[in-house]
Amino acid sequence: MDDQQENAEHRQERVRIETERHRIEGALTLPRDGFRSRVSDLLNASERDFITLTEVTVAPLEGGPIELHPYLSLARRHIVFAVAASEQS
Repeated sequence: MDDQQENAEHRQERVRIETERHRIEGALTLPRDGFRSRVSDLLNASERDFITLTEVTVAPLEGGPIELHPYLSLARRHIVFAVAASEQS
């Protein structure tokens, strides 16, 4: 599958996720539309133990340096909440 076809079938959505210790912001890759095209679908998929984010920032809630990562895999069980991330942040 070439990049153009891949882009036609998928979209990126920026999300902000908090765990007990970190605020994580990154991009989820979702189907453009249809089955499992919503963030909530991905987060509630019982067969999926981890979600993958790209272009990620990780900030400790207690303060400290912010880390930047091109890729991060996060265990769903650690997610306290998730919201759409504003482009203005």
